[in-house]
Amino acid sequence: MWRLALRTLKFRRTSFVATFLAMFLGAAIVIGCGGLMETGVRMAAEPQRLGGAPVVVTGEQTYDSTALTERHRIAPGLVGEVARVRGVRAAVGDVSVPATVLKDGKPVTGESASYGHGWASARLTPYTLAAGKTPVAGGEAVLDADLARRAGARPGSSVDIVVQGTVRRFLVSGIAEQRGDHNPDAAVFFTDDEARTLAGGRIDSIGVLPAPGARVAAVADAVRAEVGDRAEVLTGERRGLAELPGTLSSKRTVVILAAVFGSSVVLIVMFGVASTLGLSLQQRAREMALLRAVGSTPHQLRRMILTETAVLSVGSVLLALLPGYAIGRLLFGVLTASGVVSPAIVYHAGWMPMAVGAVVTVLAAAGATRFAGRRAARTEPVAALAESTAGTRWFSVPRLLLALFFLANGIGLAVATATVMEDGPTLASTAGPASVLFCIGLALLAPGITKAMVALLRLPVRALSGLSGQLALRNAATANVRMAGAVAPIVLLIGIATGTLYMQSTEDHVSRTSYDRNILADYVLDSTTGGFAPGVVDRVRATPGVAAASEFVTSRGFVDRAGGPDQVDLRGVSADGVRQSLDLPVVAGSLTGLRGDTVALSDKKAREYGVKVGERLPMHLGDGTAVRPTVVALYADNPKQEYLTLPAATLAPHTGDGLPHQILVRTARGGGADVHARLAALAAQVPGTELDDSSSLAGRNNQIQQILVSANYTIVAMIVGYAAITVVNTLVSVTRKRRAEFGLQRLTGATRAQVLGMLTVEGLLIGVVATVLGTVASATTIVPYSLVKSDSYLPSGSIGIYLAIVGGSLLLVFGATLLPSWRGMRSPAVETVKAA
Repeated sequence: MWRLALRTLKFRRTSFVATFLAMFLGAAIVIGCGGLMETGVRMAAEPQRLGGAPVVVTGEQTYDSTALTERHRIAPGLVGEVARVRGVRAAVGDVSVPATVLKDGKPVTGESASYGHGWASARLTPYTLAAGKTPVAGGEAVLDADLARRAGARPGSSVDIVVQGTVRRFLVSGIAEQRGDHNPDAAVFFTDDEARTLAGGRIDSIGVLPAPGARVAAVADAVRAEVGDRAEVLTGERRGLAELPGTLSSKRTVVILAAVFGSSVVLIVMFGVASTLGLSLQQRAREMALLRAVGSTPHQLRRMILTETAVLSVGSVLLALLPGYAIGRLLFGVLTASGVVSPAIVYHAGWMPMAVGAVVTVLAAAGATRFAGRRAARTEPVAALAESTAGTRWFSVPRLLLALFFLANGIGLAVATATVMEDGPTLASTAGPASVLFCIGLALLAPGITKAMVALLRLPVRALSGLSGQLALRNAATANVRMAGAVAPIVLLIGIATGTLYMQSTEDHVSRTSYDRNILADYVLDSTTGGFAPGVVDRVRATPGVAAASEFVTSRGFVDRAGGPDQVDLRGVSADGVRQSLDLPVVAGSLTGLRGDTVALSDKKAREYGVKVGERLPMHLGDGTAVRPTVVALYADNPKQEYLTLPAATLAPHTGDGLPHQILVRTARGGGADVHARLAALAAQVPGTELDDSSSLAGRNNQIQQILVSANYTIVAMIVGYAAITVVNTLVSVTRKRRAEFGLQRLTGATRAQVLGMLTVEGLLIGVVATVLGTVASATTIVPYSLVKSDSYLPSGSIGIYLAIVGGSLLLVFGATLLPSWRGMRSPAVETVKAA
């Protein structure tokens, strides 16, 4: 059987090219998604500034199994406890606080960050003193060599450094140089006491240096036993997570993204392989019948087909390993570029995603082979004498049941999206696959649907296209299975592309417009030096022409309730300016009470949490700190901007830099250019401050929803590209197989123009049928998603998106049929028929 299968592959190489490409590209994409999945599951980062510490102790970055978005700091007393653990040579506490060195009043690091640390932690990178001396008193600092070069500083000189939002002058006591191949951010070193004071008295991490001869694993276990659940102990490549607070919050996003698109790709690969393999077997109907006529059994034919597929799938998987790794790297690069994942996270694609991708592809091919080869293996010997009837039967009970399974699941996901799922980051995980499943269900029923739609189009086609149309209609009637084979992959292409692109355009529109309505401010001041000192907002309010100003802080936290914590968006504002800066229609209480330990929330959220004005709301902030603020106001619910509002002075200390990064400014009526000029002058006086209009905040809003834009487009482009290649393979294969048919038509009097006209009409029929079915399939994604997002059945976005998708699909159809046909008809008709 192996010999027969290999000989079949050898002498029918052209027939198997489409199947091979479908497997190869599918395996590459599945392997790429597998690498992304492994990266998300492992979520590791090589240490930079802590690279010299084999063991790192840091705050637990989860609350109730959910990742925190801010750094959870630890008590400084833990340093002494860790230092006394057996096998520990030294334990060094580390803090990181924004510290921006200025030159001529401007940050020397541009848009990149620089941080201040205690000098004792310099050994953790390690840094060594290259010139000068260590800082021993307040007001002294050591700069790393690169920072000193850019600032023009040297030992004994003075530099201005922004710390805690305030410009302070420091004496440069020394210059430090880094040893090793790490690449930490620009560093400033203060005395240990001053660094800890700037950090609020707590520390970020503890670098553990084992004693000589002590095993790192044993030391880590001993430290872990000592600290218990008060901190987390990291070793190996996970140490870098201590330098990236909030990174674990992206783990769920990456895993969901890889799982959703990976599963969709598996389904599409199965469909693509089944489609191309089924077409190949259909074209070999006469060969199968002859094999049955000479004594082959259905079991032998199934074994031969399975062996052929095994050879193709194994070969395609082996060739796809390297491209699959490259695709995974590409997807990971898109995620890091769009801010979903920190660039410091290590991309992992070991043997596991390779093996999973290989196994999934082989199993998908085997399943598709069993489905597509079932009817071919049952071909009766007499069919060899009735070749004209081959390919007209398509209906079977298993095919119907499978189609109903996919259609029902597609509809089920659409209903779940519209009625069950809330407007949140996982909404796309149900809306997106709905169109994929529905597309596959329609493709399985495509022969019957195509036949019915061609019958409906018969009269207009005859009236508009003459003889060419009649020939095309006759071909469609007698070879509806062949035409459906061309329709199916185009349905997939149009359905997936239309559904996903309009889903994203709707998301973009709703996010942008809802945020614009919520923000009443005219301008926003942005700090690039770690945040604004408390007095800056007062200076803004005192500026002539300014009606109100409010500090603005963003974070994520948790509301504690009986069913488990509810993760929510948090906003920090100033009570004196919030009413003029944000659209929060108050229905109970007053926003002027937002001071100290208080909170305001929507009336819907208040009912959900069972609280009223004057009652306390148990919460955990983004760094895991437990609080019980008093509810002072309820405002009308905005489904697109559901967040809790706290005083900026309360929320900011529990964020990474500890200060507000934005100030919202509402100008008085008629202020105009004068106010802008005054605000610009004020921004110039506060180092690292940028002035922009309030629309600039829209691009940063709703990050949980928006960070996947680039990744969505990239992965959809891959899937659509795969579907497009399947379309081209299918149509080219069909067209090449019909060369004898074209030759006979020419021998009976048809001209090249008439044959090409017939193919043009067939292409239009294929395009119309596929467009209708693809549009119906895309509606299972677009309609429920739009209902949840914008309370509309229609998506947001230009009609040009749809026209471009349909137009591109028609170009593929005509290019894959007319070009091979035109080239094939350059040979004499007699030779074409003889060659067949």
